[in-house]
Amino acid sequence: MSAGATLQFSGIPLNLLGDKKKASYIVTGTWSKKAAAEAKKYAEVEIAATIGADGSMPTEFKVSEDSAYVYLCDNETIEGREFKTVPKGLPAGIPVVADMSSNFLCRQINVADYGLIYACAQKNFGPAGMTVVIVRNDLMGHAHPLCPVIMDYAVVAKGKSMYNTPPTYPIYIAGLVFKWMLKQGGLAAIEAANERKAKLLYDMIDSTPFWSTPVADPAYRSSMNVPFTAQGGLQKEFLAFCTERGLVTLKGHRDIPNSFRASIYNSMPYEGVEALVAAMKEFQALQA
Repeated sequence: MSAGATLQFSGIPLNLLGDKKKASYIVTGTWSKKAAAEAKKYAEVEIAATIGADGSMPTEFKVSEDSAYVYLCDNETIEGREFKTVPKGLPAGIPVVADMSSNFLCRQINVADYGLIYACAQKNFGPAGMTVVIVRNDLMGHAHPLCPVIMDYAVVAKGKSMYNTPPTYPIYIAGLVFKWMLKQGGLAAIEAANERKAKLLYDMIDSTPFWSTPVADPAYRSSMNVPFTAQGGLQKEFLAFCTERGLVTLKGHRDIPNSFRASIYNSMPYEGVEALVAAMKEFQALQA
């Protein structure tokens, strides 16, 4: 579909509510919070779970029987939190909607576990301006009367994604990326490479109290976005140190003060993470 994933913050309730009024949202970070806020324009939003006071991911969920769907952001890019699978404890029979914008195609998943998956292209498979929406057949055809026709999943599916002129250039580039991924060995090989990169970086962070990450539980650490901090702050100093070594765009989000964030998407080679880890070791030694 045309446009970015943010458009689906509206598209999902407009398509999936049907004759129901309520939708449940698991809020674990910035993007799920924004999605829930947008959905409030169209639905009664129930917050099924949030992050614990200690920053831990939720393991218990409050989902009403009359909810049209339960929504989650699979990978929160700013906070570095990731659901590796569908959370246990969600009620059967209520479709799970997952925003996979920042981890789509980073690993193998069971698509049948979800009612709807959506992901923008610009993280792992193409330029901005295109979004993939994978939706179960039975969830289509119930769009709200005020849903714009180009956002109606049933209309888009019937037109084979060409109800209007599609974003041809992003689709073309995505096709080239898909061919590259197949040459790497497919999703199994991509997943193994991503796990190897993430392990190298997290092992460095965990090896010393000088570095730390806000996501304490390894089970929920993102394999795509790794936020971390240095003892004593030192944000400007480390960023300058990295820039001198050709390592850039490592500044963390303003919501995590004095932080850094390494985005290690599919296109980041293992050697890039090795260079960052080497810089971290060298910088730490200089502070001793």
